Amino acid sequence: MNAELADAALALVGTPFRLHGRCPESGLDCVGLVAAAMARCGHNVHAPSGYSLRRVEAGSLLHFARLSGLVESDGDGDVVLAAVNPVQQHLLIAAPGGFVHAHAGLGRVTFMPGPSPWPIIGQWRRQLQKD
Repeated sequence: MNAELADAALALVGTPFRLHGRCPESGLDCVGLVAAAMARCGHNVHAPSGYSLRRVEAGSLLHFARLSGLVESDGDGDVVLAAVNPVQQHLLIAAPGGFVHAHAGLGRVTFMPGPSPWPIIGQWRRQLQKD
């Protein structure tokens, strides 16, 4: 787990939820949370837009991870893609003892202790920027 990314995500706990939100002041969704935390770590982020909460297939959006400085990981990823249900994927950021994620039902970014309650279908590690 990347401590800098986890700390950046934890600093966003309490931020309001907003679908397609990219600004912590007005709200974030799960993609916006990852984008905001990555930006706070100095990454030039390329975040997708125009998606819905329900999506059967996320593959067309995954190239944004590579463009933003994330590389696929077989385990212990910094950013995790989980299948909340058969038609909804959700991004989470690994933090000590759990995950940070944008929770639509609670209306804010929150910390979720423990392992993911949802099946993990993809993981990425933050690739450190080269000077």
